[in-house]
Amino acid sequence: MLLTDKDVESVLTMKDTIKVMKAAFGELSEGSAILPQRIVIPVKEQKGISFYMPALLPQMGSLAIKVVSVFRNNPSRFGLPTTLGKVLLQDIKTGDVVCIMDGRYLTAMRTGAVSGCAMEYLARTAVTTVALFGTGIQGAAQLWAAYETRPNIEVCKVYDPRYDAAEDFTLKMRKKIQIPEIVVIKSPKETVKGSDIILTATTSLVPIFRGDWLEPGVHISSIGTRYSRTRELDIETIRRAKIVCDQVSACLAEADDLSIPIKKGIITKEHIHASLGEIIRGVKGGRENDSEITLFKSVGLAIQDVAAAKLVYDKALKLDRGMEIEI
Repeated sequence: MLLTDKDVESVLTMKDTIKVMKAAFGELSEGSAILPQRIVIPVKEQKGISFYMPALLPQMGSLAIKVVSVFRNNPSRFGLPTTLGKVLLQDIKTGDVVCIMDGRYLTAMRTGAVSGCAMEYLARTAVTTVALFGTGIQGAAQLWAAYETRPNIEVCKVYDPRYDAAEDFTLKMRKKIQIPEIVVIKSPKETVKGSDIILTATTSLVPIFRGDWLEPGVHISSIGTRYSRTRELDIETIRRAKIVCDQVSACLAEADDLSIPIKKGIITKEHIHASLGEIIRGVKGGRENDSEITLFKSVGLAIQDVAAAKLVYDKALKLDRGMEIEI
């Protein structure tokens, strides 16, 4: 089966994706999932990086690999999204590849959904205002997940250095999500001010706001920037926050948001509170009070793609989507 990006989008909902992300991270925390270290190949002359991400979820019956690239020149030079990917889903009984699907929308949805999982445990219940940094497909999925998790949101403040892109984004999201007010804000500080949740989905090379701007009780979800010696979050943000990672070892290896303050001696590895799977399974607690600052840091794991791909494939079969070909 071949599934285009439109095929994937037609069957994948945020509610279902959040549900399978919980199951996937539960498997990972229990120890049944097989998650090899991803292979990372930088393509420096194109300001790009490619990831090769395999995983097995035995309980879910899903085995797959995703090839995903993040090339910074794509929008300006080629009219393509920064992030692109393809997923090969295998039959868990035979090992044969049974489906090839586009990974662009799937990647955004599984990334948004895992942030949604984290918000359930780490964000305050009474959430009215969300700040969003980044207006690409990842930003849209992050906002959708926030709304799915906290449907009482009244205001979303959007910031992007490309003002026109932010304006276009707000117009699209007003049609997609029933948040009463989605507005463009012209400064990072005003975007952060008064926000209950801050979503960061950027390719910024430097921190996008200051940690001393953060108000008590805010929850931050950071999923962007994966280049060496770059980060979305400054040291003060990391120092002040209770940190939960999608996977602690992966974040320590790949997230300079964390590795830079550790190398500088500002924090230690023990400053990281838990992995998301530990929170979901109740091994460790989530938010303890309404005043603590919580942070979910995600670098993305192959189990997310494998879980989402199986969900997409099963729904595509039921709805008769995609194209069958002989190879």
